[in-house]
Amino acid sequence: MNKLTKTLIGFVLLTLLFVFSCQKKENDKQDTIIEGKATLYVDESILPIIEDEQAVFETEYKAKLHLVPQSENEIVNALLNDTAKIAILTRELSKQEINAFKAKKIFPKTTPFASDAVALIKSKTDKDTLVTLQDISKFLKGEAVSNIKGLVFDNANSSTVRCLSKVLGTSVINQKNVFSLKTNEEVIKYVSKNDGMVGVIGMNWIFQPPLDLQEFVDKVNVLAVKDKDKGGYFFPTQDNLAMGKYSLARHLYIVNCQGYSGLGMGFASFLGGERGQRIILKSGLVPERTPGRKIMIRNTITKDKN
Repeated sequence: MNKLTKTLIGFVLLTLLFVFSCQKKENDKQDTIIEGKATLYVDESILPIIEDEQAVFETEYKAKLHLVPQSENEIVNALLNDTAKIAILTRELSKQEINAFKAKKIFPKTTPFASDAVALIKSKTDKDTLVTLQDISKFLKGEAVSNIKGLVFDNANSSTVRCLSKVLGTSVINQKNVFSLKTNEEVIKYVSKNDGMVGVIGMNWIFQPPLDLQEFVDKVNVLAVKDKDKGGYFFPTQDNLAMGKYSLARHLYIVNCQGYSGLGMGFASFLGGERGQRIILKSGLVPERTPGRKIMIRNTITKDKN
């Protein structure tokens, strides 16, 4: 075998190896924009609305999304450790987190798609449906507050903890009479049975609870919250969120770290599109963009025949 032949054979082998590796890389991708399978990590406090979006998305396309509900801190850690590639969060990534991704040549795409809120709830046996952020702040500092026996969170690593801590400007964790369970569902059940306890949950769990949770939701009241800077008590309604009156409002984001045109991109487009935004609107949350309405104009009016 002469030198030229050996060179040609080596070139062919290298070419085949390159093609095979490229095909393998493509085959490792289980999804395209509208087809295939993907895992989506979801902040547990907003799980109901994402389940609604998932159901419609999967009927529209040949796609299957596996939802993994976790706390905010767990999800962010999963993203940083490359365990998660697509996530739904109630905040944007911090500069430090973005820099950590860039160091690994990963450039997350973050898309806002809705606004929701942290809701405060009490058992219906407790007739008081008003609470001030000033009273909650006092309670966290150890001062006695007549209408609060304790605060109950879904998880110590939850976005609800971060949101309330940020608004109050004080730490929530490791305070007296502050408890954390595991899920929003557990918080609702616990508060429904215990007078004076204030539950801290994602409002979507009240508007769209699972069927087996409805009986417990019916036994709690959502509290109207007063912030000294707002000048009144406001419930976490769609109108109050849209007008910026409710102090515990927050934005929802989909974070895509796939790095290619997969279901992360497809689902983000769906959430921000006409269909996805209508689902947000009907759920009681506030869409990032108000869906348009088609108005039919007729030049003539015809009477209905009797």
